Amino acid sequence: MKSPDQIISNADWISIADQLNECGFAHVPGILNSEACDLLIDEYDDRSIYRKTVIMERHRFGKGEYKYFRYPLPEPVQTLRENLYPFLAPIANGWMELLKIDTRFPGSLKQLKATCHAEEQKLPTPLILRYGKGGFNTLHQDLYGKIFFPMQAVLLLNDPLKDFQGGEFILLEQIPRAQSKAIVLTPSKGDMIIFTTQFRPAKGSKGFYRVNMKHGVSEVRSGRRHSLGIIFHDATS
Repeated sequence: MKSPDQIISNADWISIADQLNECGFAHVPGILNSEACDLLIDEYDDRSIYRKTVIMERHRFGKGEYKYFRYPLPEPVQTLRENLYPFLAPIANGWMELLKIDTRFPGSLKQLKATCHAEEQKLPTPLILRYGKGGFNTLHQDLYGKIFFPMQAVLLLNDPLKDFQGGEFILLEQIPRAQSKAIVLTPSKGDMIIFTTQFRPAKGSKGFYRVNMKHGVSEVRSGRRHSLGIIFHDATS
């Protein structure tokens, strides 16, 4: 059985880059096996591995709960974060070039963390989210500070055919001077969706321009839904 780092290395990154450049997201199946998903869910109540718990209703973020992991990150979370980043950094830098933004991202996660820490963003941002019946996540962006990497990933930990109904992953593309476009994705257990943190480049008649995007989760109609969020930049709080 291949480990997540092997699966990431062997993924079709040309196709993934094409999807990200064209759509602002990419659906990558089978990143985590069932056992790895179940273990992350089983550890949900282990307070020792988390630094912060957020009850979403209290902040009008939706209905549900999420927890930020503390450093050192659990091995599968660290593996995903560390191995995904080097493949995404060149794509992110391509976006910056197309949009004529001066920002450039380093080649390794370690270097990105050093950049974040220089701006007092020192807290880890990977998180696990739990929704029960009626749970949902309002459309939002995960920025956390001055430094933010323009892509992130989410991995579904439950089986939507057995464990819950509803709870689709939603992207909202806000096209300038036009109506917004909703994108509904239905990943399977262990699948990963890579998507833009804030915006993506799109080509117009006068060159490339920014298309703003937000993400969220539709209402869970029954059962319980867990997902793992991989954010690459650190936070101030």
